[in-house]
Amino acid sequence: MTIATANRLKKLQPSPTMAMNAKARALEAQGIKILSLSVGEPDFDTPEYICKAAIEAINSGFTRYTAADGIAPLKAAIQDKFKRDNQLSYNANEIIVTSGAKQALANAFCAILNPGDEVIIPAPYWVSYPDMVILGEGIPKFIYADHTQDFKITAKQLEAAITPRTRMFAINSPNNPTGMIYSTEELKALAEVLKKHPNIIILSDDIYEHLIWSDLPFANLLMVCPELKDRTIVVNGVSKSYAMTGWRIGYAAGPAEVINQIKNIQMQTTSAPNSIAQMAALAAITGPQDSIPLMNKQFKLRHDFLVKALNALPGVKCVPAQGAFYLLPDFSDWLKQRPEIGNDEQLAETLLTEIHIATVAGTPFGAPNCIRLSFASSMDTLEEAMRRLERFVG
Repeated sequence: MTIATANRLKKLQPSPTMAMNAKARALEAQGIKILSLSVGEPDFDTPEYICKAAIEAINSGFTRYTAADGIAPLKAAIQDKFKRDNQLSYNANEIIVTSGAKQALANAFCAILNPGDEVIIPAPYWVSYPDMVILGEGIPKFIYADHTQDFKITAKQLEAAITPRTRMFAINSPNNPTGMIYSTEELKALAEVLKKHPNIIILSDDIYEHLIWSDLPFANLLMVCPELKDRTIVVNGVSKSYAMTGWRIGYAAGPAEVINQIKNIQMQTTSAPNSIAQMAALAAITGPQDSIPLMNKQFKLRHDFLVKALNALPGVKCVPAQGAFYLLPDFSDWLKQRPEIGNDEQLAETLLTEIHIATVAGTPFGAPNCIRLSFASSMDTLEEAMRRLERFVG
């Protein structure tokens, strides 16, 4: 018997990053050595003091359910973090701890959207945003910005994209997949547009906040325009900054009525985040922060090596990034010379099967003819990957 599933799932796509990672693992199971530049996961170990906090939680029996919105000490630490790093003040009922920042984002879309509501998403974008919007029965609406404008939209583009059906605006800076950062001036210009449209809810995805090596300081829309606070949801987490991807702890801050609805969704789906991981996250946020600049130093070295190597390839253009650990080289000119490959999705497949490099095609990120490369891998891996890519492209 064929079981009919929900109509909302018909437009849902598998995560291309996870799909590519699965293909790479399948090849590795056959004994093929794959150089992985596909997954956005720091290759550093979680700092020892964080792991010790988790072990202490286990040894002390802290293994039961917690409050659905997170333990009070962790929420208090997140409040302090916002004051310290972002000059933002929140009450405890304006903060929720989630099972990864991904859950916070998905629940926020679900809490806000009604069928037919439009969500403006600057492209390139993280691949999961459109599908999260679709699951919330909304309509993703993209604004495209290519390498000629450093992959960042303008205030003029934002204004032109707003319609009476626009319900949300989602922004991610530093950005996945481009590594680009919106400057304070650029954010102020976007904020001026949003101020004219008081019904639009803003979703600020700040997960790469601390992974910056450029001269640009981190800022989000709320930091440059505090009057947007009553309609802004800020999402963050510990996964990237503290090499804690598998611990699955994120958080969101925003208006109490919205956070309460996100809490209700969480109570009826996943319940509380992992108790042990919450204690680890508490240690991460309140403990020594010296692991972050050490990681950034290595990311900067890897970034600089890749940008130089990629721009030396014929038919390839690569805009330097400013944060996160991704690059989005444009293969448009090279693909014109290789019609048998055709497009970026086929290119990513060919790189995996022929020279055993796992990347991700740009099209699912809203960046056709590009390839996303993660440099959250060792320099040895990156150097060998570029040797293979140079032989393949040249």
